[in-house]
Amino acid sequence: MPGRLIDGLKRVSVNNPVMLLDEIDKTGSDVRGDPASALLEVLDPEQNKTFNDHYLNVPFDLSKVVFVATANRMQPIPPALLDRMEVIELPGYTPEEKLKIAMKHLLPRVLEQHGLSSAYLQIPEAVVKLIIERYTREAGVRNLERNLAALARAAAVKVAELDSTLRLGKEMQPITTTLLDSRLADGGEVEMEVIPMGQDISNTYENPSPMIVDEAMLEKVLGPPRFDDREAADRVSSPGVSVGLVWTSFGGEVQFVEATAMAGKGDLHLTGQLGDVIKESAQLALTWVRARSADLNLSPTSDINILESRDIHIHFPAGAVPKDGPSAGVTLVTSLVSLFSNRKVRADTAMTGEMTLRGLVLPVGGVKDKVLAAHRYGIKRVILPERNLKDLAEIPAPILAGIEILLVKRIEEVLGHAFENGFPLRLHSSL
Repeated sequence: MPGRLIDGLKRVSVNNPVMLLDEIDKTGSDVRGDPASALLEVLDPEQNKTFNDHYLNVPFDLSKVVFVATANRMQPIPPALLDRMEVIELPGYTPEEKLKIAMKHLLPRVLEQHGLSSAYLQIPEAVVKLIIERYTREAGVRNLERNLAALARAAAVKVAELDSTLRLGKEMQPITTTLLDSRLADGGEVEMEVIPMGQDISNTYENPSPMIVDEAMLEKVLGPPRFDDREAADRVSSPGVSVGLVWTSFGGEVQFVEATAMAGKGDLHLTGQLGDVIKESAQLALTWVRARSADLNLSPTSDINILESRDIHIHFPAGAVPKDGPSAGVTLVTSLVSLFSNRKVRADTAMTGEMTLRGLVLPVGGVKDKVLAAHRYGIKRVILPERNLKDLAEIPAPILAGIEILLVKRIEEVLGHAFENGFPLRLHSSL
């Protein structure tokens, strides 16, 4: 809104504050103006010394202000505005980092928000680990906090019910012996209502025992686990399916690629809300497989068309999510080779990398997020381009210790790692 910068300086009453520009990638332009163009002058150290607010017509020196902007994606930010900022990328948290954040920050805050304390609710570290592994697969900790809040609400309800029961018990008047004896002496009938009490609630109220969350309570409150380690094995149980790694604005994700053949005229069908780049990667992968069909033992000679009288359909599941980028090239080739050779891809192996028409594997971005995603899914082997070796330094050592990193230069090496006992190639297959 116009005048917000000067108004913020007026409220803090200093000329050198730290000013946060939240979600700068979601600024839009309309008839009222273009905030991105206005920010060019604000964030440029050569111009903001004489910043002139056009709404208030007051010149002001913004050179002493430290601006911190946040964004989920860099693509929507105009290049001229992005050039005036220093980009600091924050990848997703590791499971160990999530556990520490939950125990030190999220859990105390959730208990305070629900009026509880450790005297009423205790969530052990082992249970928090189960929540991270089975109920949340995300780069951040928002869903983790929601699940902890759900457990806190369940505990708050039980505490409120216990408090109500205790108040009712304290308000009941005991029947004296003299009154009972006098009614019996008069021959009257006495109606007595028996209220079952399984334990001494008054003592429980005075010294409440904390509710300790276990796995049984976890499933009762949060429901059955949403994720398990068997998902990848179930998905690649048939030929034509491979496991890829992709990067999104919310961190790395595991992307399955499915391919199937059917009677047709040799056409390629692509589904899954794909962008132009990934469509070209699919066409490139099919061309490479067709050209190398004899070397891959998919046909007796290179003259035979492996698409004779059949079409190929490649699908990227989660069709409602847009997908694009070149990093699925090696995954597409592996899926097609698996389909034509009728061999299953290893369920414990995921891959990422761009490919060329000559079979070279090119480096990709977001390696740390992709490896963290593979770790979340329980994948033990990750195939990466050799030129991404430098990016492994950013990955925490505990994560690398549990994953085997396989560096490759060519597609043939990818196929050798992706299939059980390797993939047989003819001796003259090298170019």
